[in-house]
Amino acid sequence: MPAASPRLRRRLPGTALAFALLAAPFAAQAQFVEGPYVAGGAGFNLLPNTGLGLDSTAVTGLAAAGYGNQATVGFQPGFAGVLSLGWGFGNGLRAEIEGNYRTNDTDGATGVAGWWADGGISGRQESWGVMGNVLVDLIQIGPVMPYVGVGAGYMVTDWSSIRGYSQNGALRMTVDDSDGQFAYQGIAGLAFPLEFLPGLAVTAEYRFVGTLQPRLQVRFDNPNTGATVARGTVEPDSYQQSLMLGLRYAFNAPSAPAAPPPAAAPVQQRSFIVFFDWNSATLTERARQIIAEAAQQVRAQRSTRIEVAGHADRTGTVQYNQALSRRRADIVAAELVRLGVAQQDIVITALGESQPLVPTPENVREPQNRRVEIILR
Repeated sequence: MPAASPRLRRRLPGTALAFALLAAPFAAQAQFVEGPYVAGGAGFNLLPNTGLGLDSTAVTGLAAAGYGNQATVGFQPGFAGVLSLGWGFGNGLRAEIEGNYRTNDTDGATGVAGWWADGGISGRQESWGVMGNVLVDLIQIGPVMPYVGVGAGYMVTDWSSIRGYSQNGALRMTVDDSDGQFAYQGIAGLAFPLEFLPGLAVTAEYRFVGTLQPRLQVRFDNPNTGATVARGTVEPDSYQQSLMLGLRYAFNAPSAPAAPPPAAAPVQQRSFIVFFDWNSATLTERARQIIAEAAQQVRAQRSTRIEVAGHADRTGTVQYNQALSRRRADIVAAELVRLGVAQQDIVITALGESQPLVPTPENVREPQNRRVEIILR
C-alpha cells in the first residue's frame, strides 16, 4: 500500500476537525443521540509499507559491515477493534472515550542494499490505546445518519518478535520492543438506526490513526555466528487506516411512538318526520308508528340529544301557526317520553311556518309543511 506523505498526515486531523465544526450548524433537523451510549466495532486494519528510520548508531554499524542503511517492512491486512462509552448532547454533538486494539502480520521486507527477500520476515505489529473523541452527527438522509469526528489519546506500538533475514542468510534483523506515544485520529462514519429497536444503530466507519513516531530497539546479527553486526533504534512510520462495522446503542432513545387511539366514530344522525292533518295536533296511527320507530332508534343508537321541531303550513296567521307548531312538537315529545325516552334528553322547538319543506304562497294548504321532525344526535 503506498504511504501517505508526512504533510498529508499532519493536515488530516485539522481537516477533520474543521469539517466537524462546519457541519454542526446543518445538524438541526435530525434525531440525535441524547444521554449515554455504548458503541463497538471491528473490521480490517491496513498498515502501509513502513520505513524503519534507522538511527545513526545502527547506520554506522551496518555501513562498517558492508551493508546499506535503508529498510522497509510490509504488513498484511489485519484486525481492528474499538469499544466506546459516550454521551450525546441532543444537538448532534457527542463525546466518548474508547479503547482500541489493532494487529497486522508482516508481509515481506526490502532494503539494506537489497539483501532482504520477500517472505524472509516474520512477526507482527500490535497496537492498543485509549483515546477521547468528539463527534458530530450530520443531517439524516433517509435511513442514514452520517457523522465525522476527531480524537486524541495515547497508543502503544508493539513490534512483537519481528525478524527479517537477508537472502544469503548472513544478516538477521530482530525487533521485539514497544513504545507508547501521543496518538490522534480522524473518523468518518454512517449510522443506520434500526426502527424496530429504538436506540440501536448499525455503524460503518473509516478511521485514520497516527502517533508520534515510536522508538524501538533493533539488533542486526549474523545468525550463523551469533555475532552482533549493529544495534540501535528504529522509528517506523506510525499511521494506520481502519474500516469497521459495528453497533451503537443509546440508552435514552425515545420509544417508538404509540399508535394513536382510534378516532371516535362520527355521531350518526337520524331523522324521522311525523305529518299532521290540517289545523290539527292529533297523532294519527301512522304518526304513532313513526314515533315508535324513533324511540327504538334512540335506544339502539344511545342518543343523548333528541331534537323535536314543530312546523305548520301558511294557512292562518303567523302567530297562530307558531302556537300550532308548538302543540304538535309537545305531543310528539310526550309520546316519546311515554315510550321510554328520557324527558331531559329532548329539546323542543317551534318553528311555525318559517321553514317549509315546500315553499307556498299565503293560505295554501301544504301537507308536507304540517309536520314535526325528530332528529337523533
